[in-house]
Formats: sequence, C-alpha cells, structure tokens
Amino acid sequence: MEIPMDPLFLAWSYFRRRKFQRCSDLCTKVLEDSPYDQDLMLFVCVSTQAAWSLKTRALTEMVYIDEIEVDQEGIAEMMLDESCIAQVARPGTSLRLPGTSHGGGPTAAVRPVTQAGRPITGFVRPSTQSGRPGTMEQAIKTPRTASTARPVTSASGRFVRLGTASMLTNPDGPFINLSRLNLAKYSQKPNLSKTLFEYIFHHENDVKNALDLAAQATEHAQFKDWWWKVQLGKCYYRLGLYREAEKQFRSALNHQEVVDTYLYLAKVYQRLDQPITALNLFKQGLDHFPGEVTLLTGIARIHEEMNNITSATEYYRDVLKQDNTHVEAIACIGSNHFYTDQPEIALRFYRRLLQMGVYNCQLYNNLGLCCFYAQQYDMTLSSFERALALVANDEEQADVWYNIGHVAVGIGDLTLAYQCFKLTLAFNNDHAEAYNNLAVLELRKGRIEQSKAFLQTAASLAPHMYEPHFNLSTLSEKIGDLQSSYTAAQKSEDAFPEHVDTQQLLRQLRQHFALL
Repeated sequence: MEIPMDPLFLAWSYFRRRKFQRCSDLCTKVLEDSPYDQDLMLFVCVSTQAAWSLKTRALTEMVYIDEIEVDQEGIAEMMLDESCIAQVARPGTSLRLPGTSHGGGPTAAVRPVTQAGRPITGFVRPSTQSGRPGTMEQAIKTPRTASTARPVTSASGRFVRLGTASMLTNPDGPFINLSRLNLAKYSQKPNLSKTLFEYIFHHENDVKNALDLAAQATEHAQFKDWWWKVQLGKCYYRLGLYREAEKQFRSALNHQEVVDTYLYLAKVYQRLDQPITALNLFKQGLDHFPGEVTLLTGIARIHEEMNNITSATEYYRDVLKQDNTHVEAIACIGSNHFYTDQPEIALRFYRRLLQMGVYNCQLYNNLGLCCFYAQQYDMTLSSFERALALVANDEEQADVWYNIGHVAVGIGDLTLAYQCFKLTLAFNNDHAEAYNNLAVLELRKGRIEQSKAFLQTAASLAPHMYEPHFNLSTLSEKIGDLQSSYTAAQKSEDAFPEHVDTQQLLRQLRQHFALL
C-alpha cells in the first residue's frame, strides 16, 4: 500500500526545487481543506498558517526581481530632479558630465559613445540603457535602443506593470485582500510579517502598505532589526525619498554589516549623482568583505560610467581573480582590448565566453570583428553567419549587417558594403551609423545631394556622434555653403572637442569669414 506524502511537505519540496506554481496550487488545496477566513486570515492551526506563508513566498518568487540590479531612470526622474545640488558639477565628480577619458582610454574617435557621453560598454545592463540628456526635447526624440541613451518614459510604469501579475495568479482576485488586513497585528508576528512584506512589496507592488508594515514591525523590534531598516530604505527609495532611504541604510549598516545594504546605499548615492561617495562606500565595504565580487563590480561600473576606462579595467581584472567565470568582467575587458587596438587579446576573452556556454548573436558578432581585425579572415564570415542565424530581433540583425558592411569596406568591396548598409537600414531605419557610411559611399559615386541628405538624417538621429556633423561640414565646405559648414563643424566640436580635423576646419572657416 502506497503511503501518500504530506501535501505541505510536498509543497515545500516543490518550493525548494523552484516549481513555484505547483507549490502554490498545493498550498491552495491545503487552505481550502482547512477552515480559515481568507480576508482576515484567522488561522485555526499551525499547518494552515505554514501553508499560507509558503504560498505567499511562492507567489512572491514568481515575480521577484532583484532590486539591486534593475534600476532605470525615467524622463520625469531625470528632468525633474529635486535632489540636484549644482547644475554644472566639477569634472570627474558627476555621472551627468562624464567628460573626456580621464584614465588614458580610447577617445570617441575609436570607441563609440552614447548620447550621454559615456563609452558603449561591453555588457548591456540597466544603467547603460539610460542616460542623462541635456534637454527634454533631446530625451524624447532620441530612439529608445540599447546603444543610445533614451530614457524610459517613467520608472514607475514598470512597477505598475509588474503589479498586474497578482491578478493572473488567482482568477477570483488577489490571494490577500490588503484593504482588510490588520497590519499592526501582523507586524508583531516575525514569522509572518517578513513573508507578508515581500508579498506586498514585490507581488502586489503596494509600496504604501509595505511601508506601513515595515514601520510598525521596526517599532515592534525596538528599532534594532537591521532587516526591517533595509526594507524601509527600499520603500523610501521606490517612493523617491532618497535622503530618508540613506538614513535607513546607514542605520542598518550600524547594526549589521551586509553586502546587499552597501549595494542599496551605493545605488542611492548614484541616483543622487554622487559617484565619489558611492566609490568610497564600496571601498569601505571591501574593508569588511575583502574580495567581494559585487562590490568590485560596482566600483568598476562607476569608473566606466565616468569614462575612466583604465581604472574600470583594473577592477574588472580584480573581479576575475575572485570569480573567473564573471561574464560582465570578461565582456568588458574584451571590449576594452578591442577598442585599444588589441583584437587578438580580445579574441581570447570572447573565446572564453564561448567555452563557458554563452551562445548568442552578440558574442559571434564580436568574434567576427575580432577575427577580421586580427587578420584571421577564414573565421570572420563564418562567425557572422552564425550571428545572423542567432538574431532575436531586427535591431540585432541590423547591427550584424552593419559590421559585415565594415568588413566589406576593409577588403575594398564597396558594392557589397553598399548592399550591407542598405540591408541595415531595411531592418532598422534609425541606424545613424549606416546613414553616415552610406553617405560616404554615395559621395564616392558623385551623388552629392543624396550624400548630403543621408548625412543630415544621421546627424538628426544621433546628435551625440561627431562623424555625421564633421562629414556634413566637409561636404558643405567643398560645395561652397560655408555657413552650413560652420554650423555643422561647431556641432562636431561639441560632440568631440579633441577632434583635430574639426578644429582645423573651424580655423579655416574663421579665416574665410575674416576675409569677407
């Protein structure tokens, strides 16, 4: 005779194996079989209470997102920033004005930059997909892609969409009716209050009720429980009260040194645009947790965002000494070697990613470029063929065809290059680099008007790139339109002040105007 397993124990087994939907369904059956008030949660026995707590945790884990990593600033958060101290910060003290390369890294002539002035990183993460544009018009009209700095419309919108998951898990409505919940009663039950808080915060996305519960639980713990102080800080951060969040995280660190608390507090300082304070905090954390990978990665990211590429690379190397399978560190070091004219070394890092099991379009695209510049031509086209076979969307397809066009220019096949750049625009009509290169090819064919139109399109799509402005300025100067040439040259100088050819062109134009 087969003995059935206890349903609560089976549900716990499902939870441990991350089969959260099965765990939730089993807990629902246990709760249906046991008498309890679903709204007021008046439990009759301990097993019912355990089933309710386990179901709460399972529902939370289904929609849980790590608050440390996922952070995107919306247009409202950027342009209507009340925590801004100085509009014009000193160089090297602000993420809004990354400035030139402080650490001797490659300039914008070699390494492409985003609209915010930061070099494109080797690894896509939330902070690289948003930036701090100068004006509202610039923020709105920039296309929202991973390689530009168009901010999301609002950071709060993502949390609202995540909150709708609560209605999908139970067709009859939410599992817990928060409006009828006695928070004061549950704040005095440590076993239930923590799971309830995470359910309210992550699953229901009701920050106000979560904040009330955390405040009452902190008071019940006589303000000595560091976990509740961290949760209070998370609520304040979500509500945009950064200084209050800072106080809670600082207080939590006084009670208990925890790596996550350092990361949360550093996130607050980055949102307040205080990267130097965040760096000092990370280094303080490394004193307590030597060799902690997440703290080293945080320091490297800040240096990279401030355009201090050399220091960023050093810290990424420290990360690899602790964790030699860290994908972000390997990708960023490989990207830096590629842009510093060391494609053979970059190829070793990308091959390492391939050996680790990373198998996607971006990796094969980078391998193809490294093979081409390292003069390993036999592997170049096969890498790009694999990249094309692995594309997930039109933007990726456009980028691969753009790079194949670059290879065609390098081997002198301008007809193939022209076709590749046309294919790039067919998949992504906002690809400014392809417009710029097509303009150069059109100019070689003698089609001046077509070339000028392409350059104007590229300049309007990517005002942060200096190449379209400089090419348009040179073209206008050759056809005698000196005023348009001077305007475009000034825009090129704004985008890349160290560009020598732009400075020479401006001097020539000023001499022309002085003679008039």
